[in-house]
Amino acid sequence: MIKTFAGAAAAAMALSTGAWAQTEIQFWHAFTGRLGELVAAQVEGFNASQSDYSVVANFKGNYSETLNAGIAAFRAKEQPHILMVFEVGTATMMAAKGAIKPIYEVMAESGAEFDADAYIGSVKGYYTSADGQMLSLPFNSSTPVLWVNKDALSAAGIDPAVDLSTWEKVGEVLDKLKASGHACPLTTAWQSWIHLENLSAYHNVPFATKDNGFSGLDAELAFNAPLQVKHIQTMGDWAKDGKFIYKGRRNEGGADFRAGTCALFTESSAGYAGIKSEAKFAFDVRPLPYWEGTEGAPQNTIIGGASLWVMTGHEAEDYKGVAAFLNYLSSPEVQAKWHQDTGYLPITVAAGELTREQGFYEANPGTDIAVKQMTAKEPTANSKGIRLGNFDQIRGIIDEELEAVWAGDKDAQAALDTAVQRGNELLRRFEQANR
Repeated sequence: MIKTFAGAAAAAMALSTGAWAQTEIQFWHAFTGRLGELVAAQVEGFNASQSDYSVVANFKGNYSETLNAGIAAFRAKEQPHILMVFEVGTATMMAAKGAIKPIYEVMAESGAEFDADAYIGSVKGYYTSADGQMLSLPFNSSTPVLWVNKDALSAAGIDPAVDLSTWEKVGEVLDKLKASGHACPLTTAWQSWIHLENLSAYHNVPFATKDNGFSGLDAELAFNAPLQVKHIQTMGDWAKDGKFIYKGRRNEGGADFRAGTCALFTESSAGYAGIKSEAKFAFDVRPLPYWEGTEGAPQNTIIGGASLWVMTGHEAEDYKGVAAFLNYLSSPEVQAKWHQDTGYLPITVAAGELTREQGFYEANPGTDIAVKQMTAKEPTANSKGIRLGNFDQIRGIIDEELEAVWAGDKDAQAALDTAVQRGNELLRRFEQANR
C-alpha cells in the first residue's frame, strides 16, 4: 500500500508540474533520406513551438506501403492520427467510410483558425469535395515542367533561349538535335501523369467523365479523344525517329538528364534539388509545352505528390493537436522553407509570396515556373485534378499501352482505346465495391 500511495503521489506531482500534460499525435509518412530529414525538422519545429502536444513521426515505407499500413491499422483499431496518402489514393480514402475525418471538420471542431481560400486553388482542388470543402491537407505537391540542357542545345547550334512554349516548337528543336547527332533529344518521367493526365488538364479537356471522377463513382475514362491521340501519336512518331527516347515508367530518365545525356526532359518541378546538385551543365526550367490552337490552352497543370489525411477514432483533445500541427505546416514561414528546400510547390499563396520576397526565385531562376503554371488560371472541372478508384492500377494499364506505342506495335488511337476499355473495367469494380 505504501508503494501504491507513493506511486500515486508521484503521478499527481508529475501531472501538477505538466510533465504528463502533452498529448501525443501519431503521424505516419512515406519519406526517407533527405525528405525524411526535412519532415523530422518540421515535426521538431512544431514540438518546440508549444508545450501542449507532441507529434511523433513514423516512416511506414513507400506510398503504397504507407497507405496499406494505415488501412490495416484502422481495421485493428490502432490507426494514427495523421496518414500521408499519395494523390492516386484520394478516391480510396474518400470511400473509406468511417475511417477519415475531413480536415474542414477537424478545424471547425477544434476552433482553430482556418481559411481554405489561403491555399492555392489548383493544389487544394485535388483534395476537396464537390462542394469545395477541403478533405485533406496538401503536403508535398509538384507539377510537371520542361527541363532544358542549355549546353546540349548550344552544341547542336540551337539558341539556348529558343522558344519551347509549344509542342510544335519542341518538335522543331528535336529535329535539329537529331540532325546534329544527339543520342537523346527528349525523354520523360512518369509518362501517364505528364503526357495524359496533365496534358488533358493543361488543354482543358477531360481525362474522364463526371468532372474527372469528382462528381461520381460512375465516371468513365475519356483520354482517347483527338487531342490526346494527337499528342501520343506525335510522341510515338518521335520515338520511331529516335527523337524521343523512352527510359521507363517512373523516373529512370532523371539520371540520364542529370548526367547530361538527354537534352530535353519532362519531369516534376520537384526535380530541381537533384538537378541543381548533380548537373555539370547549364540548365533551364520551362513551362510544360502545349499544342497551338487548342481553345483555353494553356490552362493549368495538376499536381502529383501526397496529402495528409486525419483518421477517426481519437479523442477531441487529440484533434485540437492535429489542427494545431496542420496549421503549423501551412504557415508561410514553414511552407516557404519546405518549398525552397524540396522543390515542391508551396501550398499557400502567402508562402509563395514570402519566397519571392526572400529573393529565392531571383537567386534560383526558373523555380517559380511551377507556381506560375499552377496559379495563372482558376482550375476548371477538367483541370481541378483526377479522382478515380483503382487509379494506381489504371496507370499501370496506361503504361503498358503507351509502351506499345513507343515500340511501334500499336498506333495511338488503338492503344488509348484499349487503355480506356481496360481501365473502365477497373472503375466499374471500384464502383460496385463502394456503392
